[in-house]
Amino acid sequence: MADQEISTARPTLHQLVVKHTGLDDNDVHKITEQSISSGKTLDRVLIARGVDDVNVLSAFSEHLNIELVTKLAGTKVPALFVDTVPLAFARAHDVIAIRKDDDGAIVIACAHPLDFHPQDDLSAMIPAAVRFVLAPRPEVTELINRAFRNRSDGVDDALDDLAEDDIMGLVADLDQSEDLLDVANKAPIIKLVNSLIFQALKLRASDVHFQPYTDRMQIRFRIDGILYDMESIPKNAQDAITSRIKVMGQLDIAERRMPQDGRASVRIGDGEVDVRISVVPTAEGERCVMRLLDKSSRVYELNTIGLDEQNLATLKHYVKFPHGIILVTGPTGSGKTTTLYGSLTAISTGDKNILTIEDPVEYQLDGISQVQVNTKKGLTFSAGLRSFLRQDPDVMMVGEIRDVETAEIAIRAAITGHLVFSTVHTNDAPSTVTRLIDLGLEPYLVSSSLVLVVAQRLVRCLCDSCHEWVTPDEHQLSQLHAIGINASELKDGKMAVANGCTECFHSGFSGRTALYELMPMTDTLRELVMDNVSATVLKRAAVEGGMRTLRSDGNLKVIDGITSPDEVLRVTQLDLI
Repeated sequence: MADQEISTARPTLHQLVVKHTGLDDNDVHKITEQSISSGKTLDRVLIARGVDDVNVLSAFSEHLNIELVTKLAGTKVPALFVDTVPLAFARAHDVIAIRKDDDGAIVIACAHPLDFHPQDDLSAMIPAAVRFVLAPRPEVTELINRAFRNRSDGVDDALDDLAEDDIMGLVADLDQSEDLLDVANKAPIIKLVNSLIFQALKLRASDVHFQPYTDRMQIRFRIDGILYDMESIPKNAQDAITSRIKVMGQLDIAERRMPQDGRASVRIGDGEVDVRISVVPTAEGERCVMRLLDKSSRVYELNTIGLDEQNLATLKHYVKFPHGIILVTGPTGSGKTTTLYGSLTAISTGDKNILTIEDPVEYQLDGISQVQVNTKKGLTFSAGLRSFLRQDPDVMMVGEIRDVETAEIAIRAAITGHLVFSTVHTNDAPSTVTRLIDLGLEPYLVSSSLVLVVAQRLVRCLCDSCHEWVTPDEHQLSQLHAIGINASELKDGKMAVANGCTECFHSGFSGRTALYELMPMTDTLRELVMDNVSATVLKRAAVEGGMRTLRSDGNLKVIDGITSPDEVLRVTQLDLI
């Protein structure tokens, strides 16, 4: 009978740790003793010794009879948790709500099963029943960062903190104090600027404009390429806000008559955001613009940037060429850098030496050596490219071809066996060829070195939450006709429209994608370049050879319900061939 009782007894925690972690009895005894002597819980000591989180939690899950959730990706955190539990508490104790059960209980994922006191505190904070599950700390941490990043941005609270007396005090300090840094570091101003940046990131803004007017400072966000008016800041807080921004960018806050440029880096959880700051003097005061580069949100892969199957196959084919020049063209803010980074990432397999010179280096790419232009020190595109030729490169990327010297070095590199990526500012792909020749390059050099030209524009995507398929009315048919689409080309005779919702800022659009025009340099085009023909003749020949224009690519995206006719009309011109 005694033997039967022993065989059916529940395994001890010691035995479960051995079972799930692969450690032997002796190791677990030593770790247990270390836990007792140090005062740290056994789970923390095990993980500190390098044991996998999931294996440790599996032992505790079985011992305590608590559910283990190994993945939290895609989990939506209940608003009640974010609104009632401070971020500092959630981070300090690695706890986050993962769902609300049918009985109203809030299910909390915790990374430390033996932290009973924080669990009790949490139960007291949340005005609902609480149930705990276990989850690995990296998963919990990532979910905490995502959840609190999407909470209320606090701009209204920060503005409320800027009571009239506070602002006048700040302005008085600004007039009286010699140390302007003290003014810039006043808590209400810091809170306001940080809250505005936080709100901008939450709304996916690429730029924040601080524009002075006679009676106020207007905050404007550029979201998906369009500027929106946001908060209005009292005029008498303008100088203090400008000083704070200058301090962030390490600029001279005493200089108010000359333009200044700087940069800063801010953190939101584990994510890092690079902030480029530009300040220029105007009649109403200094105007500041912040460009936000969210490093944690970017994934540079060619199959995610708007290329359809045909264009994706074409680009992948040419980026694997051993030598030649691939040019990406389009106006500022058309996604050229994203396309270049995606191309470099696609060929960065570890067996190639890839070098870039950029102005500025927007994002760090693993395995790629990136150089920042510094014209004050003499490090220009041409100087950097010339130095690269002595670095035994396989692939080089130069941020922009601005002059004939840079263009000549790039062509020399391409002819001598290197693959070169760069950008040019032209309206479409065929115009790029004539632009290079206008810079002063010989047609035969352009013809022999250029292998592919990619023109692109960014359009806003219809909101996934509020778009619907409708039979077009008379007005919508006229919009389609304006970009060259007949009703017969629509799928089932319907087009996608979006009416606007809270998810898309009531604009009907959310996110952006690119329209592409890829022009491979065929033998026919090379002969035409040698004859120094016009861009129109080149375009006609390229289209006859199968090139899809920007307008044509936009039309396909309208038919597929990705964007609207107005967006295509906004960024492309009529194809005159």
